[in-house]
Amino acid sequence: MRPLPPASSVEAAAPSASPWMAHPVLSVLLGLSWLALSQSVAPVHLLSATLIGLIVPRLVHPFLPAAGPVHWPSACRLALVVLWDIVISNITVARLVLGPLERMSPLWLKVPLASQHPRVNALFASIITTTPGTVSAVVDETQGVIWVHALNGDDPAAMVADMKTRYEAPLLRVFYLDEGSPS
Repeated sequence: MRPLPPASSVEAAAPSASPWMAHPVLSVLLGLSWLALSQSVAPVHLLSATLIGLIVPRLVHPFLPAAGPVHWPSACRLALVVLWDIVISNITVARLVLGPLERMSPLWLKVPLASQHPRVNALFASIITTTPGTVSAVVDETQGVIWVHALNGDDPAAMVADMKTRYEAPLLRVFYLDEGSPS
């Protein structure tokens, strides 16, 4: 696997974007969402999707942090891992819920954060919540932990290590961060 370039060299290479296209992924997602909601690709809906994709990010631009560099191969791998885990967790939760309730052993997990980067921590908490059987209850940035409620678990330390290995470490690679980095 090729080592990731340091964040400073990536940021220096990125051209400064105009406020109209400062968040291109957001623009594309908004446009595609509009087309999905309208269930049509008629010219009027294509025009509406384009305008929404351009105007809404421009209006919220002052409230959004600058889009940082993203390591797209790591992001795609993480997305596949999360989708796979969602499918497997759904099956596991269905077995737990449909089986005898005494098999369930709910518990609280204290997951230490490896970074103080707000986007990484928010995405980490979202991924945990999206995976059935776990819910991020509190992201406590002052203590540097996420409190997670798990529907079932026998080994809390192994569950925490699994979350950090499968989700947090790839997120750090996606945003070109080292463990323990403040931003």
